[in-house]
Amino acid sequence: MNKITVRRLLFLWNSIRKVYSFFFFMGKKSNKTKIFFIVALLPVIMALIIKLNPIFSGRSSTEGIYIFSNVIIVFYLQALILLLALFFGTSVCSEEVEGKTLTYLTTRPVSKSAIILGKYAAYTSLVILMTGIGVTISFLILNVNKLHDFSLYEILIRDVIVLSLGIMCYTALFTFVGTFLKKSILFGFVFGFGWENVIQYFPGSTQRFSIVHYLKSLLPVPKTGRFSFLMFKLEPSTPVAAVFMLFLITGIFLGLACLFFSLKDYIFED
Repeated sequence: MNKITVRRLLFLWNSIRKVYSFFFFMGKKSNKTKIFFIVALLPVIMALIIKLNPIFSGRSSTEGIYIFSNVIIVFYLQALILLLALFFGTSVCSEEVEGKTLTYLTTRPVSKSAIILGKYAAYTSLVILMTGIGVTISFLILNVNKLHDFSLYEILIRDVIVLSLGIMCYTALFTFVGTFLKKSILFGFVFGFGWENVIQYFPGSTQRFSIVHYLKSLLPVPKTGRFSFLMFKLEPSTPVAAVFMLFLITGIFLGLACLFFSLKDYIFED
């Protein structure tokens, strides 16, 4: 690797780092982040209701870790991370075009690829942080009587990692979509809550054309039939293959997003 290549890589890395720092700091203070943070805490309310219901109804309570793994995580995996990744991913490019700040960004001493990668990393970090807080609080509420059982924390760590991989992959996809589609939110809803929520239940290799298939492949198959809808018809890939595919999909869509963003001339509408 010659010196020119090394300098270019260092310049790209420093540019990404600067863009990341700026947008992560700005993102933490934005009203959009505050609203979606509240949305990310909806499972916490669910956990409270589930935990308090036996007290007021007099019914026996279901084991906390069972509810956590089969209700809370399913809700995050099937809905919340899709929603958060959609709005943050598509806004990586669209908010600059709609806010007419793209010209300012592209005249700074950073490459267009660094803008995409830096903003993607910042927004992905914010979504993972919001999700991680909600998941952890829900876990603590549902398992308040068994917090001394450290084996349960392995489940929490595993689930947070799986959700983080999903956020990483979905946000990359929606970042790419946001670089060339004006109605990217509409497409995201159709893809996320249409394709992803249908194709995963197709038998055979067809289900491998969904991101959620690889996420579910990293979760254990329930020992009982209750709440097993998530694993219905699942023909899991191996964990190694699932992780590889998630990183591959992320890399492909980020690469396409950088390429498209660098080549396209964006027209600002009045």
